[in-house]
Amino acid sequence: MKRTNTCGELTKKEIGKEATLCGWTHSRRDHGGIIFIDLRDRYGLTQIVFDPKDDKKAHSEAQHLSREDVIQVKGKVRARGEGLVNPKLKTGEIEIISNELNILNKAETPPLEVDDRIEVNEDMRLKYRYLDLRRPKMQDNLRVRHKTIKIVRDFYDKENFLEVETPILSKSTPEGARDYLVPSRVNPGKFFALPQSPQLFKQLLMVSGCDRYIQIAKCFRDEDLRADRQPEFTQIDVEMSFIDEEDIYEIHERLMKEIWKKMLNVNVKIPFKRIDYDEAMNKYGSDKPDLRFGLELVDVTKVMEKSDFQVFTNNIKSGGVVKAINVKKSSFSRKDIDEMIEFVKVYDAKGLAWAKYDGVKLESSIVKYFNEEVQKELIKKVGAEKDDLILFVSDHKHFIVNTALGALRVHLAKKLELIKPNMWEFAWVVDFPLVEYDENEQRHMAVHHPFTSPKDKDIPLLDSAPEKAKAKAYDLTLNGVELGGGSIRIHRPDVQSKIFKILGISEEDAQVKFGFLLEAFKYGSPPHGGIAFGIDRICALLTGNESIREVIAFPKTKKAESLLDGSPSEVDDKQLKELSIKLDMVKKKE
Repeated sequence: MKRTNTCGELTKKEIGKEATLCGWTHSRRDHGGIIFIDLRDRYGLTQIVFDPKDDKKAHSEAQHLSREDVIQVKGKVRARGEGLVNPKLKTGEIEIISNELNILNKAETPPLEVDDRIEVNEDMRLKYRYLDLRRPKMQDNLRVRHKTIKIVRDFYDKENFLEVETPILSKSTPEGARDYLVPSRVNPGKFFALPQSPQLFKQLLMVSGCDRYIQIAKCFRDEDLRADRQPEFTQIDVEMSFIDEEDIYEIHERLMKEIWKKMLNVNVKIPFKRIDYDEAMNKYGSDKPDLRFGLELVDVTKVMEKSDFQVFTNNIKSGGVVKAINVKKSSFSRKDIDEMIEFVKVYDAKGLAWAKYDGVKLESSIVKYFNEEVQKELIKKVGAEKDDLILFVSDHKHFIVNTALGALRVHLAKKLELIKPNMWEFAWVVDFPLVEYDENEQRHMAVHHPFTSPKDKDIPLLDSAPEKAKAKAYDLTLNGVELGGGSIRIHRPDVQSKIFKILGISEEDAQVKFGFLLEAFKYGSPPHGGIAFGIDRICALLTGNESIREVIAFPKTKKAESLLDGSPSEVDDKQLKELSIKLDMVKKKE
């Protein structure tokens, strides 16, 4: 080996020993003829001393070292001088007196600093990701990801799960996000799809008798991106036979407890809270509620229908709702309120009304429309006290009110610093709607996917009021983030046929899209269900990052582009011809 030790392990126990280290020149300092080098690898930093009294040749060569040169250093470990110990480093009590320097590779001046203390534009970081990944923080992110996945695999192995790899090239079943399509050269005009998830294959594994399946699975979705989305991402994919929701909850609460204990030394309390979907939306304005603070939504519709404020009363008459949040002891300026008005408009709210309580009466331009009785009822309903600020959103669509106020709730919590550090509030969100009506498509759509089972008691509703039926579906949330979700699957052919009919999927379409799965179900499908967790999101939370790009080695931008290798890129006409593809020349020119 070219090294006896890494740059992050030598301590005063090794004083007097000979050591050989390899790494990158992190910094160079010349102090009166003696040169100090901080040598870096992924394990840490070690200070190297080049003194001409010890080795003139090594000292001479060290004078020409630049940042990021790759070197090998040999020398003796000694204690640092009095007052020179660096307590921030594991190696901070020692240094190496070099007696040999080998320059393994000279580096040009890097386009970005390999230093956690220096902020770098994200596009630059992604273009030169191999340099960005040298930073200690990014190395730690990769370590956390590796350790987390190992914990996951070890946990499921103890629970008697089998890890099974499923196909990457499969059939397109466009019932969720857009598929990434792959043209087949040997079957001209036909296409594979990259899997949005291993959903159909893991259900086939249940039919095959593999009753406990797990996979660290690569998934692909061609959808609009944001901080927590990537075109390719990684799931902990799970499926189990002969189980119900309680089995899913129990085993995965233990998994999360183990991850948080081993990674952060945090004792997570189980069982987790369970929140009905309707309660989550009505109380927190989100199906992934952040439970670390208050600012809960309060329905004041019945109070406001007694007012003379037509903006509210007109919405109420058309089946709408008025909700409020009470910001305790508020000192917001008019400018702050104007900014909040613009904030809720992003979520399709038409505006934001407000009223300040001075301990005796409400103050606002809309208060003149509230008689004394309405004011008293409102103050009691929202629990207002002196200096509280009441914020209202109203619309004829309940979803807009919930999402706008729900987003404002989180925004205010961050602005007012209401969230205590190191809080981990897990919760299961349960009893999701089975289907919802899509105005654009003019049909019912599956909230999760077409194979999600309805609640047994709601099966009679499938014929008369499917939108009222609840699903055996569940999401695990943490601090306002959806870690993952799943459902108990349909295994009865009669129920599956009803769901397809509700979703507007004909028998012919069902056979085209899912025929191989439906065929398998004819030969004895066990009751089964599963869940999938986003590894990227879990690791982002463990490392304190808001964006999952920070815990993915080579992520894409928000435009689904790789600045590192320039993909997606054009291909030459020869490749297209082999695939029997001809581009629209107008679009090609554009």
